[in-house]
Amino acid sequence: MKQYGQWDDFNGRLWKEDIDVRDFVQKNYTPYVGDESFLAEPAEATNQLWGKLQELQKEERAKDGVLDMETEVVSGLTAYGPGYIDEKTKDLEQVVGLQTDKPLKRAFMPYGGIKMAEQACTTYGYQPSEKLHEIFTKYHKTHNQGVFDIYTPEMKKARHNKIITGLPDTYGRGRIVGDYRRVALYGIDFLIEKKMEDFNETERHGMKGTDFRLREEVADQLKALKEMKEMAAVYGYDISRPAKNAKEAVQWLYFGYLAAIKTQNGAAMSVGRISTFLDIYIQRDMEKGLLNEAQAQELIDHLVMKFRMVKFARIPSYNELFSGDPVWATLEVAGIGQDGRPMVTKNDFRFLHTLENMGPSPEPNLTVLYSSRLPESFKKYASHISIATSSIQYENDDVMRPVWGDDYSICCCVSATQTGKEMQFFGARANLAKCLLYAINGGVDVKSGEQVGPAYKPITSEYLDYDEVLDKYDAMMEWLAKLYVDTLNMIHYMHDKYYYEAAEMALIDTDVRRTFATGIAGFSHVVDSLSAIKYAKVKVIRDEAGTAVDFETEGDFPRYGNDDDCADDIAVWLLKTFMAKLRKCHTYRDSEPTTSILTITSNVVYGKATGSLPDGRKAGEPLAPGANPSYGAEQNGLLASLNSVAKLPYEEALDGISNTQTISPGALGHNPEERIDNLTHVLDGYFDQGAHHLNVNVFGKEKLIDAMEHPEKEEYANFTIRVSGYAVKFIDLTREQQMDVISRTCHAEM
Repeated sequence: MKQYGQWDDFNGRLWKEDIDVRDFVQKNYTPYVGDESFLAEPAEATNQLWGKLQELQKEERAKDGVLDMETEVVSGLTAYGPGYIDEKTKDLEQVVGLQTDKPLKRAFMPYGGIKMAEQACTTYGYQPSEKLHEIFTKYHKTHNQGVFDIYTPEMKKARHNKIITGLPDTYGRGRIVGDYRRVALYGIDFLIEKKMEDFNETERHGMKGTDFRLREEVADQLKALKEMKEMAAVYGYDISRPAKNAKEAVQWLYFGYLAAIKTQNGAAMSVGRISTFLDIYIQRDMEKGLLNEAQAQELIDHLVMKFRMVKFARIPSYNELFSGDPVWATLEVAGIGQDGRPMVTKNDFRFLHTLENMGPSPEPNLTVLYSSRLPESFKKYASHISIATSSIQYENDDVMRPVWGDDYSICCCVSATQTGKEMQFFGARANLAKCLLYAINGGVDVKSGEQVGPAYKPITSEYLDYDEVLDKYDAMMEWLAKLYVDTLNMIHYMHDKYYYEAAEMALIDTDVRRTFATGIAGFSHVVDSLSAIKYAKVKVIRDEAGTAVDFETEGDFPRYGNDDDCADDIAVWLLKTFMAKLRKCHTYRDSEPTTSILTITSNVVYGKATGSLPDGRKAGEPLAPGANPSYGAEQNGLLASLNSVAKLPYEEALDGISNTQTISPGALGHNPEERIDNLTHVLDGYFDQGAHHLNVNVFGKEKLIDAMEHPEKEEYANFTIRVSGYAVKFIDLTREQQMDVISRTCHAEM
């Protein structure tokens, strides 16, 4: 059993014998049931550094959203020397380390695809290196090239027509959360020792190709661990050993995360479940008189400041799908332990308090793992922060804990993953609304006129028959599920081969559990369209070629979002049916298939590519985001809408069910106390029904419209809203995206 002086005063045995951060946390954390009165104001150093960073952010916005870009150096763990927010004030930084050599400067990351890396540069007026172009076209194959080498014509056509889109075939896949806590608890040398044991265990008689692959992956992980030490040494730190105090624990952990963002530009680069872990170090230092509350808050403020600075070079098509420059540096607080103890600590308050000390911010994507059994004072503080900032989201710990345990992280917006035990193969979304149109039109795409799906016999009747539509839709979903999974399998094979996440996987168990994440778009529109066909009369409007291009609905029909089982049962059927089809497919590396009802801001791009639907939505209009009811469908208030979404079974969508709601302040109450109490009651009731997720926005449409028309106003510089699964500065959205947000239902009554 290992013994380090840095572990003095820590309880427990198992975590010392083997890597087991969960055991360390459970044996050492101090639950907190009090209120927020202990919290400290921002330190002068925080104000100074944050002031400088805000100036840089203004410059960034003035330069079309990009302050600076690298064009000559390929990003890597040791590609740069030390970087600071400001060289003159570097001694003020309690947490050091930048992605590149300058703050907000975006790295050159060609391993995902050289074309994307170069286009990201040229879009903003930067000229990428000709030498690097030659290397990554002639001498080093990229992930993107590998994928397009083996795509079938059918896959290319489906991708082009956006029946599946947002695929990670040109950039890092993301959604892999390294257990960055391990760097602080064990130090790099211990982690190397354990990985070497794993490496040696793969040496056996009768080795196969899978063994060779695993040995190469672990060898790459070992290299990454050694380079992490070099990266930290540049800043004067020796992370070979465990952290000896809270300041080192925060810094060591951040170095682990920094390694991830220096080497990968994934669609989601989550931070993980770090709050309770760090509280243990802070509490120990406080008991020894080495740290006071103001210093503890300063550490957390500076760590969060660094998370707010993460930037990746992106191309216009990416920004259309994932608008507002998101990173999804998701960071979780709260939750309940398997033993029934709330895992809320003072540190959970500190992380939420950063939104007061430094103002609202999209990053990190702060997520409360919610249960009605959490301490009342914490629930009310979280509600207060929601109302004041619209910057946090809630996910149901009571439905996730039985599946993922009590040490999981959120690896994107709503997707859980066991910390340090698991990785995910991320896979964007399938447009089930477009698939419905394919079923009606025999695989012909309304927008392009191409035969994309199989040439099944189209529906030719003047009015749609429910049973006929359902039969054809079932067959078309079967085709789509298989094509979707086959495409993702190719992507992930090539990503492992050419853009392997060595730095992140080095902080995850070698014997790793793998999940396979798919997603659904257009969910509510399919539900309402099927309901219209079943309960009303839907007449088909065809063009000269006989393609169904529009629909006229005669009579009313139940709509999803009103707590009406007639519609909501269709929603449950749709989720279960598509998930059953995904389960029938072979998934890469025998991963476990899951799905999500989550669109991010791709609902706008998807909508552009989707024709008119029987529910009344017209061609080109945005699809409703995630699992949200269709725009205008909700007629019975917030609670009825929440009740509809809550009926969707989480076990059929383990990748998550995203629900974003905007509530008028007046609907919550007439004063701050009343609003806090009412929002807390809403959250308790919603999650006690088994619902999975809720984004909470508290403002009126008038504020959104004013921000859109007057982005220069100081009050809107950091005005943050929750969209579908993540937060964004409203003024960073495109006009199109802003209009979409404004058109969403703003509940004026409960």
